[in-house]
Amino acid sequence: MMNIFLLLALLSFTSDAAVNDFCVAELKGPDSPSGYQCKPPKSVTVDDFVFSGFVAGNTTNIFHAELTSTVVTDFPGLNGLGVSAARLDIAKGGAVPMHTHPAATELLIMVEGQITAGFVTPFEVYNKTLKPGDVMVFPQGLLHFQVNSGKGKAIAFLAFSSANPGVQLLDLVLFGNSLSSELIAQTTFLDVAQVKKLKARFSGRG
Repeated sequence: MMNIFLLLALLSFTSDAAVNDFCVAELKGPDSPSGYQCKPPKSVTVDDFVFSGFVAGNTTNIFHAELTSTVVTDFPGLNGLGVSAARLDIAKGGAVPMHTHPAATELLIMVEGQITAGFVTPFEVYNKTLKPGDVMVFPQGLLHFQVNSGKGKAIAFLAFSSANPGVQLLDLVLFGNSLSSELIAQTTFLDVAQVKKLKARFSGRG
């Protein structure tokens, strides 16, 4: 009798898995911790599982770096699968400043050039200069950075353990808002003049 119950339980799990092999995102609906609602199966096409824009990004910006992402909002077939990817291009002298991904661990795979990358904890700094063939992991939620420390452009591919990893750039969070310069100075130990200079650079107010 016990064997029959075990067999029925196994069949119920496997049949459920077969129904939920994929859930292409219905992006017109709300997002949730478990992802977007599924598109009706009849409206799903192969194009939902293909992303064609994985090309070099435009690095003519304040950071001289660009991330070309394939998260669920760009690539609906990723919905519920717990993965996403990005291409990172950093021009000579460019950098991706301190940032976090609240919802994902990041894996960086070096392809071209040289990048000095690392992450920090309250007690330690872990950084290394990476060359083609090197892979580095950045644990979920920790502040980390990437700097082009080579003589030319640098290219890396990134993988994330979430279909929508999110990102918070520390510079933009601190200086791209309307919080008063005086309060930012008090809470960061920077002087007010420096805070105002950084706010002007990152389009902040106050």
